[in-house]
Amino acid sequence: MARAKEEAHEVHRTTQVVNHIRSLIENGTLQSGDKIPPEREFAKTLGISRASLRTGIGYLAAMGVMKVKHGVGTFVADGPPQIGSTSLGMIGALHGFQSWQMFEARIILESNIAALAAERGKEEHHMALADEVAEMFAVMDSPADYLIHDLNFHRILGQASCNPIMAALIETLTSALYDNRRKTVERAIDTRESAEMHRELYRAIRARKPLEARKLMEQHLRMAQEAQGMERPIEKKSAAKGSVRPAS
Repeated sequence: MARAKEEAHEVHRTTQVVNHIRSLIENGTLQSGDKIPPEREFAKTLGISRASLRTGIGYLAAMGVMKVKHGVGTFVADGPPQIGSTSLGMIGALHGFQSWQMFEARIILESNIAALAAERGKEEHHMALADEVAEMFAVMDSPADYLIHDLNFHRILGQASCNPIMAALIETLTSALYDNRRKTVERAIDTRESAEMHRELYRAIRARKPLEARKLMEQHLRMAQEAQGMERPIEKKSAAKGSVRPAS
């Protein structure tokens, strides 16, 4: 019960930070392309802790509202997507889902999205994917930063499918994925292998090979599921005691 209350408070703090920064964007205080102030200074200005600011910025970056550039800083993205209560609410609505359930859903959804992206993706999508892959290789030693670029890669794939329903589903899942994964990502040991897989996916999509893109996405997600299982010894142990996880 105490843990549930603490996690609920954490969600509330994240929501406060996101809403605060969103209001700065909406009233023009922060505009597209603006670089946000250093963490200590910005946290003091907003009257929040640096930890809360870091969580909020990470969430906004994972949603594509902020753009993180390694060694340069964090900027307000051009044409940021609307942050609605629906996507924000996914943090709480999907709280408590089991890891294998999310991967099962992602394999079904994202494998087909990758194929559509290979068929329909435009040059602007290819360029954005290439940027995220480059950032992944640049921040491999920082799993928390790597996570943001990983999720952004998948967001862009949703947009490249040119199906607004698919893109909206990915946008909606991103908040839950980020909030769940950031708690264990520092134990990640597969960032280089993951970056290489994302690069292969990018190449298949740019070469317009939908069958290869679908296969690579499924392979990537199954590998990620296995790797993330090693980040969650407690969840893995409880799963063994309780419900039976479907075979891959």
